[in-house]
Amino acid sequence: MAKKKQNTTLPDWATQMWKDMGSPDLDEVADVINGDLLKRRHGLRRDDFVEILMDARALRDDEDAWIRGRLLASGKTSIELLGEDGQTHFVARDIITRIVLTAHTRPAYIDDKDLLAFERADMKRRSSLHEKVEKESKGSDDSHLWG
Repeated sequence: MAKKKQNTTLPDWATQMWKDMGSPDLDEVADVINGDLLKRRHGLRRDDFVEILMDARALRDDEDAWIRGRLLASGKTSIELLGEDGQTHFVARDIITRIVLTAHTRPAYIDDKDLLAFERADMKRRSSLHEKVEKESKGSDDSHLWG
């Protein structure tokens, strides 16, 4: 029924997603909720396996209120999820009643070297893109003029 990786058990719907990610060791990235404050790590993270319960009033009668998948992004108004059906879903935060963490697949943000390197590279890419657009924009180079 469920796939077991050391101490962390995955439900059937998450097993293939876990394999597609290269079968990361889930026990190494599990929540730490007790002990020294500086060593505690918890909360939702990018690529987590989650189950989201949506407010049934926002759904058609034939729709399942649960959506399961891998958390791709979390914004102010919505959550982006790669569903167990393989589709990308954008769920409005207004209709979410519960989020159940099934398993973490990445370290906590502060410990995630890959994510921090990605964000640093992305900031550089965005900065150079902004500079390029600014240079190519009409009248952008007259900021040195008075008046």
